[in-house]
Amino acid sequence: MSKKQLFQLRFFIILLFLIFIISILSGSFSISFSDFINNKLKPLHSSVLYEIRFPRVILAALVGASLSVSGACLQGLFRNPLADPGLIGVSSGAALGVASTIVLTSGFFASFSQYVLPISGFIGSFLTIILLFYITKGFGYSGMTYLLLAGIAINAFAGVGIGFLTYLSDDQELRSLTFWTMGSFGGALWDLLIPAFFCIIPSLIWVIRLSKKLDVIQLGEIEAQRLGVNIKKLRFSIIMSSAIIVGVSVSLSGMIGFVGLIVPHMIRMMGGVQHNFVLKSSIIFGACLMIIADLLSRTLISPAELPVGLITSAIGSPFFLWLIFTIRKQQLK
Repeated sequence: MSKKQLFQLRFFIILLFLIFIISILSGSFSISFSDFINNKLKPLHSSVLYEIRFPRVILAALVGASLSVSGACLQGLFRNPLADPGLIGVSSGAALGVASTIVLTSGFFASFSQYVLPISGFIGSFLTIILLFYITKGFGYSGMTYLLLAGIAINAFAGVGIGFLTYLSDDQELRSLTFWTMGSFGGALWDLLIPAFFCIIPSLIWVIRLSKKLDVIQLGEIEAQRLGVNIKKLRFSIIMSSAIIVGVSVSLSGMIGFVGLIVPHMIRMMGGVQHNFVLKSSIIFGACLMIIADLLSRTLISPAELPVGLITSAIGSPFFLWLIFTIRKQQLK
């Protein structure tokens, strides 16, 4: 990485730390920064901070980092700037897997739900990525329309499946489905962070190691093979890693769109297209964006709470339209 990129990366790390502190102290129940620093918190404040705010903000950071880096990886693999886990149906596939587990196996896996739901989300996202991969062979700008059309079809199919499962669910299952359908971190607990840490962190480390190969594959698959890149192995690694982190994220927080589209493009505009920088910065900046979205969801209509998915969609929809017009101008030149 260049000196400019290193400076930006360090700036993102400092920004993440500041946003993290602000988020855990802010909300409908505010906590004094001086009391937090001097360890003079009252028992109620300590309970809110360590049992509610900390796991919630950490989960938001993990999910934001996961969705952002998966978007960056899928855009690199498909060589398609519109490859977002939400737009192309990966998040919906994971959501359908989780919904199926919640409704069809309720009670059977109740004691292990914090582990079973991430697995079902992984299976759903993995099958979706495999399906997209074979539908959109050719990739690049020429395959962009097919990728979006496939995503629309998968999102529609998953929506029908989730709607049918919602109709079949009882009151308890319906509450569980409603919790994550629109995206929320309200149910974050330390127990939920266990599968997140053990699944997401190793996957993030693994995809960073693939950054140079993602740079090479942008030249085309034939050229990448001539330069010594094992294309099949790279595809498998990216697909597996993206499926794990998207599946686990969706199972814990619900369907949160546009993060995987917004963050990688913002990073590229700020620091270039080198994937070593893009992936690392996407992890940090994605965590920042998701923590901010969660903070807004808790404070905009306090003491009530907005779904996080609404916040990210409100930010991402205009960006998506701008990106489409930008790509259109590039193709017309």
